[in-house]
Amino acid sequence: MEPVTIGVGIAGLIVGGFAGMMSARGNRDKLIAEARQEAERTKQRLLDESRSELARMRAEETENLLKQRKDMEKEFKESAEEIRNSEKRLQGRENLLDKKLGQLERKEQDLERLEQRRKQAAEQADKRAAELEEMYKEERHKLEKISGLTPDQAKQMLMQRVEADIAVEANELTIRALNRAKENVENDARKMILNSIQRLASETVAENTVATIDLTNDDMKGRIIGREGRNIRAFEKATGVDVIVDDTPGVVVLSCFEPVRREVARLAMEKLVVDGRIHPTRIEEAVEKAKKEVEAQIEKTGREVAIEYGCHDLHPRLRDLLGRLRYRTSYGQNVLNHVKEVANICSLLAAELKLDIQLAKRCGLLHDCGKALDQEMEGTHPQIGMDIAKEVGERTEVWEAIGGHHGDIEIHSLYPILVQVSDAISAARPGARRESLEKYIQRMKKLEEIATQRQGVEKAFAIQAGREVRVLAKADELDDKACHAAARAIAKQIESELSYPGEVKVTMIRESRFIEYAR
Repeated sequence: MEPVTIGVGIAGLIVGGFAGMMSARGNRDKLIAEARQEAERTKQRLLDESRSELARMRAEETENLLKQRKDMEKEFKESAEEIRNSEKRLQGRENLLDKKLGQLERKEQDLERLEQRRKQAAEQADKRAAELEEMYKEERHKLEKISGLTPDQAKQMLMQRVEADIAVEANELTIRALNRAKENVENDARKMILNSIQRLASETVAENTVATIDLTNDDMKGRIIGREGRNIRAFEKATGVDVIVDDTPGVVVLSCFEPVRREVARLAMEKLVVDGRIHPTRIEEAVEKAKKEVEAQIEKTGREVAIEYGCHDLHPRLRDLLGRLRYRTSYGQNVLNHVKEVANICSLLAAELKLDIQLAKRCGLLHDCGKALDQEMEGTHPQIGMDIAKEVGERTEVWEAIGGHHGDIEIHSLYPILVQVSDAISAARPGARRESLEKYIQRMKKLEEIATQRQGVEKAFAIQAGREVRVLAKADELDDKACHAAARAIAKQIESELSYPGEVKVTMIRESRFIEYAR
């Protein structure tokens, strides 16, 4: 039974497997058919979409072509309009060129006619010149026969007459030019010359710009210089002066244009030399002490001078300027002594004229206060002093005297005139300018010698301490115009050959005397 059972089972399995295979084949065919139907539907859908997209693209392309066509038609119309405008402009230019061409042709014809006329005029001028030359020769021959002079002799005579006329006219022109120049520039020129001489006079530069320090021995020079020059650099930086250490034995020179700084440096250097300890720290201490001493001395001097001349209410700033004048020189003269002298002269003149003596003395004392700052500030010393006096509330007469003592401003009272006169008296007296007696006498003799060398001069006298030369002319040899020319020549020679402070006035005197006797 078992084999039969097994065989039946196997057969069943075979039949079942075959039946399964047949069932699976049927399902596969069905799936394939469905897939083909789906592919057909997808193909149809894609074809429909492609046709619609193609139609849309054709519509857009057609729209773009229409738009491009419109733009091209518009550009064509604009180009055609521009071409028409260009043709119109060209036509206008052609017409204008034709008109100008016609004008040029007419001008050429006119020029040809003018050229013909010029040639005719030139021929006539040449003919006339030949006739005039012939007439000139004939007249010249007749003149030579009448006068009995050769052409060279006549020319020489004419030249002499012309030279004489020109000399007279030149003298007249010179006189007029000098008078015009004096009207406008005399005061300005005097001011500029005085200020220039005051600040730059070569004869007093060394004395007014240097201070000499005596040393106990030459070893002290090494201490002053210091290692690698550190001491001398520290001293120059602290004081603002130049220290000159040269081969001169036992001497060190301090050089500076500003007198107060130079005095501070002098005191500091003397302290250092006496002490012997010289190094940057010690230098700073010595300079600071010297500054305090100089400031105290300035304050003391200003206060004493103000009290001495009755200016008890003088502003501290003006007192400081007076104290600084102690260290200031002008033309070799100490300015503080000069202003005191001017104040005294002003008081004497004011007493004679019945004016306010104290006010006159105040004007004279302060007239040069600006010189204390003229090396530190821009401007002239009268202007500087006047500005400061205005700032501190001085009276009008005082600041006018300060600003107007050289004639720089318009004045409204007598006190500036008093100061002008007193200043001139103080400066003109012998000894005010530091000259030796020998040089002073030589200059006086030279002034007289220059004047007497001129032809037509009888005598010459140098007066007013060499400020004026009076020349006596010979009336029969020089007339008034020749005297003026001679005075100018003497002044020019004095300028070129002599050196002197201020100016020298040349006065030419001509006098005619006619004497008869009744017998």
